[in-house]
Amino acid sequence: MSQNTDRDSLPNPLDPEESMSREQIEAIQLTRLKETLHHAYNNVPYYTAKYDAAGVHPDDLKELADLAKFPFTDKEDLRKNYPFGMFAVPQHEIARIHASSGTTGQPTVVGYTKQDLEDWAKLGARCLRMAGVKPGWKVHNAYGYGLFTGGLGAHAAAEYLGATVIPMSGGQTDKQISLIQDFEPDAILCTPTYLLTIGDAMQRKGLDPRATSLKVAVLGAEPWTEEMRHELEEMFNITACDIYGLSEVMGPGVAGENGERKDGSHIWEDHFRPEIIDAFDETKVLPDGEHGELVFTSLTKQALPIIRYRTHDLTRLMPGTSRPGHRRMGRITGRSDDMIILRGVNLFPSQIEELILKVPSLSPHFQLILSRPDRMDQLAVKVERRMDASSGDAANGAKELAKLIKIHVGSSCAIDVVEPESLERSLGKLKRIFDLRNS
Repeated sequence: MSQNTDRDSLPNPLDPEESMSREQIEAIQLTRLKETLHHAYNNVPYYTAKYDAAGVHPDDLKELADLAKFPFTDKEDLRKNYPFGMFAVPQHEIARIHASSGTTGQPTVVGYTKQDLEDWAKLGARCLRMAGVKPGWKVHNAYGYGLFTGGLGAHAAAEYLGATVIPMSGGQTDKQISLIQDFEPDAILCTPTYLLTIGDAMQRKGLDPRATSLKVAVLGAEPWTEEMRHELEEMFNITACDIYGLSEVMGPGVAGENGERKDGSHIWEDHFRPEIIDAFDETKVLPDGEHGELVFTSLTKQALPIIRYRTHDLTRLMPGTSRPGHRRMGRITGRSDDMIILRGVNLFPSQIEELILKVPSLSPHFQLILSRPDRMDQLAVKVERRMDASSGDAANGAKELAKLIKIHVGSSCAIDVVEPESLERSLGKLKRIFDLRNS
């Protein structure tokens, strides 16, 4: 029996909860939600004081809709309680601590018990399995290790699934390429922009990304479009799937996408209760199908229960398909705190990416530069031309992109087409917006 046949025959069963009906999932949610609210209220002074001030008590939750009675939690609440004020268990029960980079303020700190880590690995493994990753596969992990939850979270998920992990971490792109060639992994885990960086670097070396052993890419940690999916799938001849998570809620593995359907990420609702609220009126909880801001309540977390956490990610909820009991979230269209308001028009970097990838002469490498000359906000899109595009092609592409942005976004902007490889490349999460208005 060949090695590949032997690997493909390894058992890969679903968790029982993955096959539950919507009614079964909601029954579990109600039981666990009551437990979580009491756990947070009784063990986190912040929640005790906040709920008392709002005049609500965990006993007020009789049905799932009653969750709307409870106040939201935001990143600023975690910062105010830095470092460990949001923990709901004694320090000796904390098995691991992660934290955000703190580049925009005080870091947010999150903790995990051993059971939390077990749950996290299990849910991450569900995401990898649904994307098409199999036990026994070699998985190249290019998410950053350290305090960022991506690296260790994805690592544990792959091990839980029964895969062989190659813990490369982010950066050192030439070494990434060497290991992909030498170790012949079946799947890669990283951000979409970093996979693009790897592919570009391979092509510069005269290597064909389509000739690698890679079959599946599980990509997350930043919003990306269907156009970017098509770009990466064509570049590498792979299946590219989304994985969703954020450290305050758990980390990567809160939701994942089916590799055959590619129709949005299923949220593991036996562990999380999602809501969509109006991004401009937080008192309004929106019905399934309507776009708004995603809010999460954890249902099983011990160390850091999180109640009605405002993610600022903009999406919608839809019925489940490959996992019917678990609702899907649409692709993230942007973040409410990353929204650019340009002369009264709201736009997101993902909208610009989508339009750039409709212009054959322009590459997916771009930056958005905001300035305010003469007291009027202006946006410039700096974008690289593709390697095989002439300067004439690029000039025509600039005109076409300006027209598309005017039609689809409703705002005029300047287009600056620059030479290939002249813009900063992603080594993890990529910065797209440079706001010079107050500099």
